[in-house]
Amino acid sequence: MTEIFPNLEIAYGEIFLSIGAMLLLMVGVFKKDSVNLVSWLAVGFIVITMFLSLAVGSEQTFTLSNLFVVDGFTQFMKILVLVASALAVIMSREFFRLEGEDRFEFPVLMVLATVGMMIMVSANDLMSLYMGIELQSLSLYVLAAFKRDSEKSTEAGLKYFVLGALSSGILLYGCSLIYGFIGSTNFSSIATAVGGIEEGSASVGVVVGLVFVLAGLAFKVSAVPFHMWTPDVYEGSQTPVTAFFSVAPKVAALALLARTLYVPFGDLSGSWAQVVIFMSVASMILGSFAAIMQTNIKRLMAYSSIGHVGFALLGLIAGNAEGIRGVMIYMTIYLVMNVGMFVCIMSMRRKEEGMVEDIADLSGLAQNHPVMAAFISIFMFSLAGVPPLAGFFAKWYVIIPIVNAGYFTLATIAVLASVVGAYYYIRIVKVMYFDAPAEEFVPQKSLPMKVIVTLSAILVLAFIAPQISSPVLDHAQAAAQGLSQK
Repeated sequence: MTEIFPNLEIAYGEIFLSIGAMLLLMVGVFKKDSVNLVSWLAVGFIVITMFLSLAVGSEQTFTLSNLFVVDGFTQFMKILVLVASALAVIMSREFFRLEGEDRFEFPVLMVLATVGMMIMVSANDLMSLYMGIELQSLSLYVLAAFKRDSEKSTEAGLKYFVLGALSSGILLYGCSLIYGFIGSTNFSSIATAVGGIEEGSASVGVVVGLVFVLAGLAFKVSAVPFHMWTPDVYEGSQTPVTAFFSVAPKVAALALLARTLYVPFGDLSGSWAQVVIFMSVASMILGSFAAIMQTNIKRLMAYSSIGHVGFALLGLIAGNAEGIRGVMIYMTIYLVMNVGMFVCIMSMRRKEEGMVEDIADLSGLAQNHPVMAAFISIFMFSLAGVPPLAGFFAKWYVIIPIVNAGYFTLATIAVLASVVGAYYYIRIVKVMYFDAPAEEFVPQKSLPMKVIVTLSAILVLAFIAPQISSPVLDHAQAAAQGLSQK
């Protein structure tokens, strides 16, 4: 039944951030040299939105005719999205100033993309799902091509737009099939209809529609075989944009994927589990082996992100609260590792050449910049899953659930893929410490960047401490328990 006066309190964060984006646009248009002001205002609006999202509480609440839902799971994932977005805006300040690309549109687009991601996380209907994805995607298409005079950047934006439009069409076709065979787009109604179907007797149309929806969502998380855009877009985009792409949209898309699989289609797990298993295994294997041949560090991080998505999908395959908790912990740790690593990549700058991206440029870094080399080593070892760093626990919390669920072969593949992946991470450490020194980088002078990379390294090193890990584990457990019971 349509609500005459919908309860908008649970959507105050999204409403506030949407209004904030419009205000930022006005400030940028009417005030000269407003880039710095707009950027820090954007960070301020995102921080306020975090508090508004936390104030809602973790009790499950619906609004807007059940199109929008808030619970512990959405709250946890929204905070990750907001933190990643705020950090990406901060990281962009020094970079764009040095590149001479300072434009106020960047933080505005970041804020609009963040609104779309928040809607994705809280989507409880195929229509709100699509609206959130498109609001995010339209902003990201522009961000990918933000450096208009660069052929690489323009190519990245074009590729992302064309393939993104294709994935949106696939997603919409899947939604139309589900609506045609079930008669509703609402997750709760679909769950009720699917719940009355005996195992193995689901309509072919519903199953095919679900596969198309999965394909559309797989593009957003860059899971194999829908990963083809990732290396080119990561390499061609400006480095702050790449850092943003590697974290926030993936968190939102994985949250949406988890809710879509567990809430409306939880009773059809036999139909979608095999698809997710294939995407997980293929992503882990391709991410591990393809990265070995890369010479550009941003392309390497692209294949690294594909591999890490494969690991994150393991938690969804487990089909229980323990698996969902693993996904949430994995994405939290992945956020910290990636943000720290991209701060280091943005520090790869020489006076004459400007920004450099080749792995060979890191040669002998330990002699020229021992602190930067130490930070990169910490993040590389953590991404490889070396204990006792945070990356090891990220993989631990997604592999244990599938072992408990009886997927022993899948767990073995995950461990072997992690071993292969360790090669290209540790190779970077070898280049920094044992190769002949290359020309020195310009020292990093930005205080916010120094603070971000230092905090990231501390969190990676100290995650084993109960004081840091326990709050994350407890909140993830409570949120996952609620979603798995839907």
